[in-house]
Amino acid sequence: MPKLSAIVFTAALLLFGAFAGPEALADGAPRQVTIGTLYASVGPFAVASQNELKGLEFWADRVNQGGGVFVKAFGKKLPVKIIKYDDRSADYTARDLYARLIEQDHVDVLVSDFGSVLTEPAIRLAKDHHMLLIDQTGSSASFFPAPTDYLADVSIPSSQLWPVPLSQFVLQQKYKQVAILFALNPFDSSQAKTFAHILLKNGIYPYFKALRNSDADFPAIVRSLQAAHPDAVFEFGYAPNDVAFFRAMSQTGAHFPMTFTIFPGQLQQVITKQVGAKALAYSYTYATPPLVTYEHVTYGMNTQAFVSAFQDATHAQPDFLNVAGYNTGLIVQHMLDTAPRFDQLAFHQAIMDISGNTTTLLGPFKVDANGAQIGQPLPVAQLVPDGNGGNKMVVVYPTEKAHAR
Repeated sequence: MPKLSAIVFTAALLLFGAFAGPEALADGAPRQVTIGTLYASVGPFAVASQNELKGLEFWADRVNQGGGVFVKAFGKKLPVKIIKYDDRSADYTARDLYARLIEQDHVDVLVSDFGSVLTEPAIRLAKDHHMLLIDQTGSSASFFPAPTDYLADVSIPSSQLWPVPLSQFVLQQKYKQVAILFALNPFDSSQAKTFAHILLKNGIYPYFKALRNSDADFPAIVRSLQAAHPDAVFEFGYAPNDVAFFRAMSQTGAHFPMTFTIFPGQLQQVITKQVGAKALAYSYTYATPPLVTYEHVTYGMNTQAFVSAFQDATHAQPDFLNVAGYNTGLIVQHMLDTAPRFDQLAFHQAIMDISGNTTTLLGPFKVDANGAQIGQPLPVAQLVPDGNGGNKMVVVYPTEKAHAR
């Protein structure tokens, strides 16, 4: 019969193994790479947020089927685990959940939720904890005031760059009477500011109307616009704003020579379902993959290959947010196979190393020292009836930037 001390020692080893064993392998590598992120199950950002998460999860499933991601710091592949929490489209909830991912879950890679409103709470937390925030689609210009090691915008251009091609198109069309509606949030306000600045420099003095996200009276706003007879109306808002705007246009019977909104180019199927193809016909938007395609890439699948693979795996047609989530995974993957050490500063340096010489299905990937994405251009496109009851996306400016479908 073994001595009591031996039994206790053996039990202690087993107990220690139960707690410590899963954390790391003998060579010091973790058993898996943990990626912490948030999503919104309800609220104004729910559809975009969940579609972005589906894209990220699609990427994780694919790499895990191949044995995981190659981590240069350990010279081997490791499986990926996504830890996700529901922020319900609330920035104050997101703040608490980002803190939980950092302080309690100790995730290896921190990825923000969709958009600027739900990304903003993570920026200060990440910096305070010396953690690189992989910013998927939070593009407000206010996020990038100075050089940083703790922020990288990976799947959408910084929002002050979005309206540059749009403003050039407006100048080309020689519109003079321009109306700008914009939602009071960092994403939309920064676009309206850049757009108006360029127009003002060129002698165009737009009419402005700021929109409160939750209670804008769009029918009244549209009727006031009708009385002003603008050549072009630009509504910078999130998808719910776009839906309300198009419904008000249909309700009032309003028509303007040019109407522009943001999200039909990202969520065409979703918005068409809510307002109808006829309401969207001949309107303008930003053209985004997969509605425009990039055939020649240096990392990951090109746009068409992604569309086919996503359809096979999910039995659904992908939208831009699915593409953005998948692209986030690609950049994380490339970061890990480039970084010589498994730490946050090495991760950031790896992002900078791949910046400027990487092209993915979203186009050229380039991050500046402030963490802003300055690649991945967004052309201007028009939704044109396709003869089958829907609309097709036709790039109108600049045509050399991408392929229309």
